[in-house]
Amino acid sequence: MIDVRRPDPEHRPAGIVTRGLAALIDIGVVLFLMGVIYMGLTFTRLLFSPQAFQFPQAQILLSATTFVVLSVLYLTVCWSTSGRTVGAIAMGLRLVSRNGRLVRFPRCAARAVLCVLFGFGLFWAAVDPRRRSLQDILLRTSVVYDWRPDPHLVEHH
Repeated sequence: MIDVRRPDPEHRPAGIVTRGLAALIDIGVVLFLMGVIYMGLTFTRLLFSPQAFQFPQAQILLSATTFVVLSVLYLTVCWSTSGRTVGAIAMGLRLVSRNGRLVRFPRCAARAVLCVLFGFGLFWAAVDPRRRSLQDILLRTSVVYDWRPDPHLVEHH
């Protein structure tokens, strides 16, 4: 039985496997959002010119740019508001600063850009004794196991 009078232990740093699975879930979320955008644009095109309608041709450069921009926006918004993405929620993770609080918007945006453009930095967490990715080391952040909501984390002090 768990002693409810005891305070929670400090959040443990998350490992590479859990973080990798969360990242895969988040990639799936971004791809789903891209599909929703594509379908929305397709239906809009059909609505305004039904006689001349053709499905839009997928363009690699546009798709890659959309993926990068949407990924950065998704990660930035999720991390700066709750410290969690959909993948992080599923895996019980949270992004926090060194003092255990939410990371502020500018640092979240910088981290999102680094994570999307240099995703291989996550692999450093496999060899780092404190389980930090290169992005965590550079921006002084940490990804921790956190299954319970913590009201103190949502304060931006």
